[in-house]
Amino acid sequence: MSEKGKVLKSTGKWYIVELNDGSIVNCRIRGKMRLDGLRTTNPVSVGDVVILSEKEDEEGNRVIDDFENRRNYIVRKSTNLSHQKQIIAANIDRAYLLVTTHSPDTHLAFIDRFLVAAESFRIPTTLLFNKIDQYSEDDLEYIDALIYMYEGIGYPCHKVSALNKDNVDFLKNEIKDNQVVISGHSGVGKSTLVNAIDSKMNIRTGEISESHLQGKHTTTFAEMHKLTTGGYIIDTPGIRAFGIIGMDKTVISHYFPEMRRLMDQCKFNNCQHINEPKCAVKEALENEQLDESRYMTYVQLMEEDENDIHRKNIYG
Repeated sequence: MSEKGKVLKSTGKWYIVELNDGSIVNCRIRGKMRLDGLRTTNPVSVGDVVILSEKEDEEGNRVIDDFENRRNYIVRKSTNLSHQKQIIAANIDRAYLLVTTHSPDTHLAFIDRFLVAAESFRIPTTLLFNKIDQYSEDDLEYIDALIYMYEGIGYPCHKVSALNKDNVDFLKNEIKDNQVVISGHSGVGKSTLVNAIDSKMNIRTGEISESHLQGKHTTTFAEMHKLTTGGYIIDTPGIRAFGIIGMDKTVISHYFPEMRRLMDQCKFNNCQHINEPKCAVKEALENEQLDESRYMTYVQLMEEDENDIHRKNIYG
């Protein structure tokens, strides 16, 4: 009889799967898997519910025959293949994006592109401003300004210190019985945060590279960890740039909540909020009711190739 399991880790050829009874098995994929039209470099992702064949292969390995339809997923542009996607994680209840203002600096364009990707699959997202114990008063004032902006849009925001385990306890309750993803640049403290939430994890962490002021990659592949307090955390590899691919330009504005709320006030139903007259979005921008940095990200996305909406380097 075939069994179902949840993919905890993918290392390219091998998949670590937790079966319904809690046991852990190593699996391989059988031949070519269905991709539902997705051009993706990884047919099976962390967070997928997979179906294992009844029989082992000739080498005695468990084999993944298929996977259940995904509720959602987060993808990024493959770094090596310009028109293919890499699925970061699947079946996500909430995404947490870790943000730091230096060492490394998380640019606003990166934050906004991540939020657009999450919005496109209706994944609720929380922004976690990490390393607050290391910042000056000016840094903290800047963070407070960002929190004011993003909370005004509708995104929950929290100031945390993963290293000192400050203000992270609320995450245990939010994650319990859920499957969440933690993402951000290398060096923002993703692995440290997971260790702070559940000290039994003991995930390896890395230091910041002085030459590039970014983290050394300690997580090579996305990996899902089962918490002793309940729920699963998907720790993703550090993302230097976030590429959005294959998004229809006519709906990009829908993934900016503050713009979505104004659309029905525009003169034209198909308003793209760039040069059209009597555009409620442009009027809100002129009246400083819409943040300029967010609007600039929207314009950049609209100007880029529809099949390859991607900026190679969000560090600027």
